[in-house]
Amino acid sequence: MIKYRIAESFISINGEASRAGELALFIRFAGCNLNCNYCDTEWANKPDVEVTERTARQMIDMIREAGVSNVTITGGEPLIQPGIVDLLSELRKLADETGIRFEIETNGAVDIKPAIEAFPDCSITLDYKCLGSGMEKFNHLDNYRLVRPIDSVKFVVSDEADMDKMREIVEEYDLTKKCKVYVSAVFNRIDPEEIARYMIDNRLNDYKLQLQIHKYIWDPEERGV
Repeated sequence: MIKYRIAESFISINGEASRAGELALFIRFAGCNLNCNYCDTEWANKPDVEVTERTARQMIDMIREAGVSNVTITGGEPLIQPGIVDLLSELRKLADETGIRFEIETNGAVDIKPAIEAFPDCSITLDYKCLGSGMEKFNHLDNYRLVRPIDSVKFVVSDEADMDKMREIVEEYDLTKKCKVYVSAVFNRIDPEEIARYMIDNRLNDYKLQLQIHKYIWDPEERGV
């Protein structure tokens, strides 16, 4: 029986993407295949991170008991977890039964096709790692051909060069016609006003500027929020 390595789980305000501002149960897997220089959950990626091991049944019981309509599966990187497709198939059954809405937050360096096939109604928030992350070369570009109206692509930008690249990717893959597109600031690295000005100057229709709500409600270093 597969046991999944959970770094933390908690109920909070969703800080990003299409359900920002709503309550969500967050399930954070341990471990990641990238090492972004601005990572705000680096602690969860360390080999010796303390984890709770849960079976799919235990996770389903936890989700039922939470009493929350949105579940965000995050990390770390959830799509590298052994047995993740099996888990998504089980969560699909739970969603069909209860109407609970599921979202996967993934770093863009892993093929999303198996997740879509296992759980078609689960929305995916897909990162594009810009140059400022130090991880741009790892983007799995075929993912941007697979996104659907229920999905989101998120660009976390450090500077104007990142925003220029964002425009290039959005135009190349016609993303504003296929899914939701978000642009977010690397916290304390770029002023959101600079992003807003760039959007105005370049007439970035159908892009959405988002701020990480939880970092304005709580201390940006606080866990479990």
